Amino acid sequence: MIRKANSSDLNRLLQITRSCAKLMESKNIFQWNDSYPSLSAFENDVNNNWLYVITIKKEIIGCICISDFMDKEYQSVKWLTKNNNNIYVHRLAVSPTHQKMGYAQEMMSFAEDFARNNKYFSVRLDTFSKNARNQSFYQKRGYKKLGNIFFPKQSEFPFYCYELIL
Repeated sequence: MIRKANSSDLNRLLQITRSCAKLMESKNIFQWNDSYPSLSAFENDVNNNWLYVITIKKEIIGCICISDFMDKEYQSVKWLTKNNNNIYVHRLAVSPTHQKMGYAQEMMSFAEDFARNNKYFSVRLDTFSKNARNQSFYQKRGYKKLGNIFFPKQSEFPFYCYELIL
């Protein structure tokens, strides 16, 4: 089940994202670190009603942020659609013990349906240039790779931006 997140979910989400970071690091993918995703990012997501969790038998196993706010890093990207009516996906995470079971697909379908149902033009996101698995995941869903952005506090390597027109 996917539901809106609340502040009591945040410690669990930090556990999940830190375990995801450790798993990625073991594969030499330094996408997330101790400063990201942060508690303050999740608090902001909850306060803006952007954060959702996926649960199995009431246990939180993952999360996704679905926002209509365009971060300044995205302003230089040559998007396929106009910048006034889009959804941005951030902080998609599934607990390592529940990965490769279709839960990330379920959360992305939820985000895309949310965007369609609310008449947004597209879904936009970024993923780390060194994370081939994520790139393949989004490309198989029909997302088009458009450009690079940088998050210097996370990595010296770029993040690739993707968009799916609805």
